[in-house]
Amino acid sequence: MPRALRAPRRHKGLLVAVAAAAVAALALAPAAVADVLTPDHGGSPNADRINTLYTVVLVLAAIIFVGVEGALLYSMVKFRARKGAVAAQIRGNTRLEVGWTIGAAAILVVLAGVTFALLPSIRDPENSDANGFRASNGGILYAAGPTKRLPPNGRSLNICVNGQQYIWRYTYGTRCKDQPLNSVFSYEEMVVPTGTTVTLDIVAQDVAHSWWIPKLGGKFDAVPGYTNYTWFKIPHGMEGKIFRGQCAELCGRNHANMVAHVRAVSPADFEQYLASKKAQIEAADAAAAGSRAKLERNPQGNP
Repeated sequence: MPRALRAPRRHKGLLVAVAAAAVAALALAPAAVADVLTPDHGGSPNADRINTLYTVVLVLAAIIFVGVEGALLYSMVKFRARKGAVAAQIRGNTRLEVGWTIGAAAILVVLAGVTFALLPSIRDPENSDANGFRASNGGILYAAGPTKRLPPNGRSLNICVNGQQYIWRYTYGTRCKDQPLNSVFSYEEMVVPTGTTVTLDIVAQDVAHSWWIPKLGGKFDAVPGYTNYTWFKIPHGMEGKIFRGQCAELCGRNHANMVAHVRAVSPADFEQYLASKKAQIEAADAAAAGSRAKLERNPQGNP
């Protein structure tokens, strides 16, 4: 090869040093790349278990990738073309072929075993903590459900999540299809108590949407005419923390504005939140009734 086309050795050494420094920086500072290679988690047990399962798969995939690429690079260097060399004609290697077939099958068995071991704890809600929200007034706590998964004790805070262009509506109650009009509700921000298992009934009013708060678990589609179910439980000590998400299904021109927030509060503060919302609804109902009565007395007047 002409000297002008050869890369100087010092340049090769510099490239190797830079690559090694980058790898070392990533390995020594995992906090700097937290949740970059793995899913967001830390807000709910099911999200943590999703992250664990993902990490197991990622580690096995990384080991296989390094092994395969390492063997490839080794072969490229050791068996590179040499002047006068004659390539050996190899027709097959039965032991090697049987070995990588059994190895691949063993990897699949391990992955399947870990997946099925963790799947129930991801899918099935767990009980609320002993000091979680337990008030049952207003039918907030759900005690039975033939079509949804509930904690072992059958009690959870149920919230109806309704996706509509381009906002989320949250109604606190159990009868999502025929919830009373004076039920506690909110838009965009969901307020939940810590230490309490929250079950969600997810529906859509117009087009397909997708509910996703990454730190609180996997995403679930909101489809008109169909109800999806999921759950989360924010641990104690996270009071005041806001978990942010967004509609994960393209639903129209303002899809990017369809954000969602979940704010964690203490069970006592949640009681106050419910009482405040109920008082606001009652005041609004009273004002509407007064305006309606005034309009009925004088249809031409200003209510």
